[in-house]
Amino acid sequence: MNTALAETLSVVLLVAVLAAAVLRPKGLPEAVVAVPAAGIVIATGAITLDHAREEVERLGPVVGFLAAVLVLAHCCDVEGLFQACGGWMARHAAGSPTRLLTAVFVLASVITAVLSLDATVVLLTPVVIATAARAGVLARPHLYACAHLSNTASLLLPVSNLTNLLAFEASGLSFTRFAALMALPWVVAIGAEYLVFRRFFRADLAAPLHAPETGEPPELPRFALITVGCTLAGFVVASTAGIEPAWVACAGALVLAVRVLVRRRDTALSVVRSASPAFLAFVLALGVVVRAVVDNGLADALDRVLPSGRGLVALIGIAVLAAVLANLINNLPAVLVLVPLTAPSGAGAVLAVLLGVNIGPNLTYAGSLATLLWRRIVQRHDQEVALGEFTRLGLLTVPAALLSSVLALWLAIGAIGV
Repeated sequence: MNTALAETLSVVLLVAVLAAAVLRPKGLPEAVVAVPAAGIVIATGAITLDHAREEVERLGPVVGFLAAVLVLAHCCDVEGLFQACGGWMARHAAGSPTRLLTAVFVLASVITAVLSLDATVVLLTPVVIATAARAGVLARPHLYACAHLSNTASLLLPVSNLTNLLAFEASGLSFTRFAALMALPWVVAIGAEYLVFRRFFRADLAAPLHAPETGEPPELPRFALITVGCTLAGFVVASTAGIEPAWVACAGALVLAVRVLVRRRDTALSVVRSASPAFLAFVLALGVVVRAVVDNGLADALDRVLPSGRGLVALIGIAVLAAVLANLINNLPAVLVLVPLTAPSGAGAVLAVLLGVNIGPNLTYAGSLATLLWRRIVQRHDQEVALGEFTRLGLLTVPAALLSSVLALWLAIGAIGV
């Protein structure tokens, strides 16, 4: 197949895969289109079999980690962790919408950083809806906070987001050094989001609607918390020993899965389903299709416009380009494309890409798979989310969070070094 035809076919198939992921016709899994698309680019020669195998092997540990974290988060939910979080939020709010928003920001940021953005979207969002109803406040600000923080608050750790995992190895950083460099950008970005939310939703946050909830909150599941804590510590140890984080995540997931199965709080089939096998297949297939697009010209086109250098202006340019690309083709393909191009410029450039692909998707529904999933969950609970309002909020939060976090990253690099 000639280059022009291969490029056209690859781009058309990528658009089809992303459109299917956004629209999900008849509720079909994303893999229904992605897997055949990957087969087509291989069968037609748009990507060589060696390159396709190389991409699957590169994504294998990342997909394994994702599966383990999804199981870990599911078992934490079965153990009652998220219900306990809902009780704490309701008591902390004391009938005040502003206090509830603060509690949601704190919990969503921590849960996203520790258990990954999927836990915030899939497990915390329904709890926030129920908590807002019990507290008698409007749910809108708190729901949008879950969506935004599932993206923005995923900056802190290599394990907080699939995009982070994809970039972590290329950055050449240890687990602790990655976290140290991203700590200040994480705090600054979340702070910028919070200030914009307070202003944007000032009418909704003006007054409580009903009396605050006064019941006792559910007890925190100590075993689940200890398991999560040990898993996080294991990530640090594994990083220094050169062990893939997927093995640590699998160990933590196995411990909690065995506990919930032995205590008959869940079934084996439910635990397996929580790993979302179809979504894992989608990630692998998407990687192959994106690699075909990269091999057939996209990499060269982006390389011509990608800023060079390691200064503040270059970092801003890289982050902005990453944010734009995330909203055009989704943040997962964006990071697959940009990380190999920026890795030669050093860890700072790779981290700037992560700022763009993690914060930028708050501008549009299609920016990240997490936002698409959040929209479906919110609609399933009969909550209204308007595209126009989501976009207006994104136009305010994304520039504020992105520019301030890039500045924070530049300061962190200057102080810590890479």
